[in-house]
Amino acid sequence: MDVALDSLRFIDLSTSSIIFLFIVGFIGGLVSGFIGSGGAFVLTPGMMSLGVPGTVAVASNMCHKFPKALVGAIKRFRYGQVDIKLGLVMAVSAGVGVQFGIKLQRIILEKWGQSGSNLYVSLSFVAVLILVGGYVFYDAMTADKSGKPKPGVSLAQRLQKIELWPMMTFKTAGVRISMWFTIPVGLATGMLAATIAVGGFVGVPGMIYIIGCSGLVASATELVIAFVMGLGGTVNWAMHGMVDIRLTVIILAGSLLGVQLGAIGTTIVKESLIKFVMGSIMLIVAVSRGLAVPKYLAELGLMDVDPGTVSIMDKASFLIMCAALTFGALIILGSMYKARKANAAEEEREAIVRV
Repeated sequence: MDVALDSLRFIDLSTSSIIFLFIVGFIGGLVSGFIGSGGAFVLTPGMMSLGVPGTVAVASNMCHKFPKALVGAIKRFRYGQVDIKLGLVMAVSAGVGVQFGIKLQRIILEKWGQSGSNLYVSLSFVAVLILVGGYVFYDAMTADKSGKPKPGVSLAQRLQKIELWPMMTFKTAGVRISMWFTIPVGLATGMLAATIAVGGFVGVPGMIYIIGCSGLVASATELVIAFVMGLGGTVNWAMHGMVDIRLTVIILAGSLLGVQLGAIGTTIVKESLIKFVMGSIMLIVAVSRGLAVPKYLAELGLMDVDPGTVSIMDKASFLIMCAALTFGALIILGSMYKARKANAAEEEREAIVRV
């Protein structure tokens, strides 16, 4: 059975569905430009909440990702935030991870069907979002008022002291570290990008806490990696008929608008806010996907759940997803407005002083 064609029965492209997908794409792009993630932890669950099969949501998301990532990378390169060398080095190992991840997803789909694939995607989301989101949120909350983390020797600083050939220097990131420490981060980023359409919320924290990049450079450089992974992964997924171009076009249209605003936001807000937004959205989305798990367990015959209960949990999952989207958009846009207002007031005061 062609899963991509079968997806036509799952999604109703009514006016409301198109508007919802466009908004999801816009906020996904906003988040992508702001924190460097491809926004998949918003987009994939958003599509699945409408009934799109996990594999189709992953493949269609990846298809829209690489042009959006290219736009964001160019925008932030002009701001001097992208480390091209680091991005290309990590893209190599990420590319290997992508191919492995696609193979794993296909094995799950063939053995347990669409319900098994949906369960795998949802459980993976919950596990990774709680783990990474919780750590990032904690780090943001324990930073001092200036947005800088509390003093101490970080894991990245310890790794940078290990002289393991070949050592590589990344000028924009201001980091000198062994190439071997970049490989696990790249592999994990690529594998997750291919299997559950995520990558940025592993790649960005990985570059911050393992390699030692600043939040701004890590989030910008991740866009380069996302472009390379997205291009290669899309070709592979499309060859297996998993890409639903309708979904891709709709979310891409919204994303291209959002990513521009998100990239601008990184130049006028504190770095700790980027981490706060990233961690908060991850934890909210984790709750949303967690509520969908019993439905897939019931479909596989692994849990006896009342249909009424499943319906309620489905609706709750969708509403929480909407809450996550709204929360992220309001925080990012609100912070940008406050920062611009403060900058304008400062410029006005300087003008008065000069007069």
